[in-house]
Amino acid sequence: RAAPSPKMMENTVFMSFTFYSTILILKMYVIAIITGQVRLRKKAFANPEDALRNGGLQYYRDDPDVERNLLSLSRAHRNDMENIFPFLFLGAVYSLLDPSPAVARIHFFIFCVGRIVHTIAYLLRLKAPMRSVAYGVAQLPCFSMALQILLATTPYW
Repeated sequence: RAAPSPKMMENTVFMSFTFYSTILILKMYVIAIITGQVRLRKKAFANPEDALRNGGLQYYRDDPDVERNLLSLSRAHRNDMENIFPFLFLGAVYSLLDPSPAVARIHFFIFCVGRIVHTIAYLLRLKAPMRSVAYGVAQLPCFSMALQILLATTPYW
């Protein structure tokens, strides 16, 4: 098992950021895996080579259930990329500002939980406004980190 360097271990904020970021990246991978599983379960493949490998060209077809599920998965995945990638930048830079470890952990935790709830709301088609609330809650720590980064770097512009 690879252990972080002692210097890295000293930055508890960065270690916390790394923990929550890794959870979010794994969540994105799970969405991709679910996409493939939906196609396999329903035997409805978008590419002829996939259909041939999984039973024959008759499975190179559209399926309304698959398309509906894949549309939700695709939207959830795209929304993740639009939000998690900026979080990765903001969280990494924020970690360098030597914030309070407890406050930083709260920022990372709220974002992570918000994104997980957002994805669950997409996949389970939960009633509005669950997905919007989860989205909004997850944005709060990002705006907070961005503001703190700007305040810390303003003297250098």
